[in-house]
Amino acid sequence: MSVATADTALTIAEAAEVTGVTTHTLRYYERDGLMLAVDRAPSGHRRYTEQDLGWIRLVTRLRATGMPIREVRAYADLVRAGDGNEADRLALLRAHRDRVRAQLAEVATHLDAIELKIAVYETQALACGVEGGGLTKVPSSRPARRAAPGGRAGTCAGPAHVEAGAGTRRRLPSGA
Repeated sequence: MSVATADTALTIAEAAEVTGVTTHTLRYYERDGLMLAVDRAPSGHRRYTEQDLGWIRLVTRLRATGMPIREVRAYADLVRAGDGNEADRLALLRAHRDRVRAQLAEVATHLDAIELKIAVYETQALACGVEGGGLTKVPSSRPARRAAPGGRAGTCAGPAHVEAGAGTRRRLPSGA
């Protein structure tokens, strides 16, 4: 697949393939004011240059990181207006960056909780002598019993839900 240069331009189907968005999305971006001026062939068909492809990638990234359409449109309006509004563009992008950073921090906290839960299951699996986490040792409030010859003390069973520090347990369906 060729990429557009100053001498060549891509059709809407080619631009969609190169950028990973649909032709419908490209038409929507243009209709809703998210695109900068897209050239047209004498036949009226859109012709996308490398600069257009870069803009499409930026808009796609802004949307993928949660920037509302109205803000993407405002940013596009500022860019179309030309020089002299760089401070406004910068303020808009900084505000979005700050929201993305806050989202990343929140997701990192969620990931930490998931990692902790994985560690609990891995620790239980190791205590049962099972590699890969197939079995977990179920904590019991009953007094420890002596292991049978060749066995282990405690109870090893299928997946169990154990909240760290909660001191309680409850069984979940298989696959939990």
